[in-house]
Amino acid sequence: MTTERRREREGVIFLVLFALTIPAANWLIGHVGTACIPHGPCVLPVAPGLMAPSGVTMVGMALVLRDLVQRRLGTVMSALAILGGSALSAMLAPAALVLASAIAFLLSEFADLAVYTPLARRRLVAAVVASSLLGLVVDSIVFLWLAFGSLDFLPGQVVGKAWMVLLSIPFVAWLRRRDARLGILPA
Repeated sequence: MTTERRREREGVIFLVLFALTIPAANWLIGHVGTACIPHGPCVLPVAPGLMAPSGVTMVGMALVLRDLVQRRLGTVMSALAILGGSALSAMLAPAALVLASAIAFLLSEFADLAVYTPLARRRLVAAVVASSLLGLVVDSIVFLWLAFGSLDFLPGQVVGKAWMVLLSIPFVAWLRRRDARLGILPA
């Protein structure tokens, strides 16, 4: 298999996984957690004394996957994925959270793109970490403020999303090393 074909195939896989984080987050928030709040989200512990809606885990993963989509398929495809993901988020979010979910997704993913793009060619792991951290903070602040008019759950949201970014770093580092060895260039 040529390196170009491998890059495109992996890009499609990352794109599909990115798209799947959206319905997964919506399903998790209503079905998985150590406690489910009546007419509210299911929550789980993300650190001692911190709880977060279970869907935050998928948001952290979405930020990393968006970076990988861009690395494999380019900035234009990544931007289109963000727009499609925002529409999908609006379609799948509970009615009371549609606006907050779609706007938070849109703004956080474009913030991620803005930080990732200039850093990615030289320092992939640093680019993924920096862009994802900014994206998860933007997502948390925008979502909580628009959905609830409060930032009371901000620490849990940030920590929950950051765990998924942290867990993805070994894979991103491996991917960078493998790309260098095989001569696979970013899109």
